[in-house]
Amino acid sequence: MTNRVDINNVLMEIRNLRMQMAKPVRVEDVANPTQVRPTQKPEEVPSFSTMLKNAVDGVNDLQQTSNQLARAYELGTPGVDITRVMIAAQKSTVAMQAMTQVRNKVIQAYEDIMKMPI
Repeated sequence: MTNRVDINNVLMEIRNLRMQMAKPVRVEDVANPTQVRPTQKPEEVPSFSTMLKNAVDGVNDLQQTSNQLARAYELGTPGVDITRVMIAAQKSTVAMQAMTQVRNKVIQAYEDIMKMPI
């Protein structure tokens, strides 16, 4: 009987969401072109080398975490199960592959620029 009550609750929530979606939404007035709005200061954009270093550090952190979890599992540490170890290993593998692909694209772009005639 509890399944029937749960289904009814879900259906009621779906109906409520439909009703909320059907209500007209007040669209903000079109911006007045003569109105002057204050500009926002541009955000500080990190340099390419900083972004690259952060990416490499992130991949390194994932690999270290993966290695630590694998070592803890091998030692039989309580609370470390094989699923966490495998997920961490896959995350580090995917991150490393992505970083390698980005590196390859950067090198290819550099080579293309160097081949351009002056």
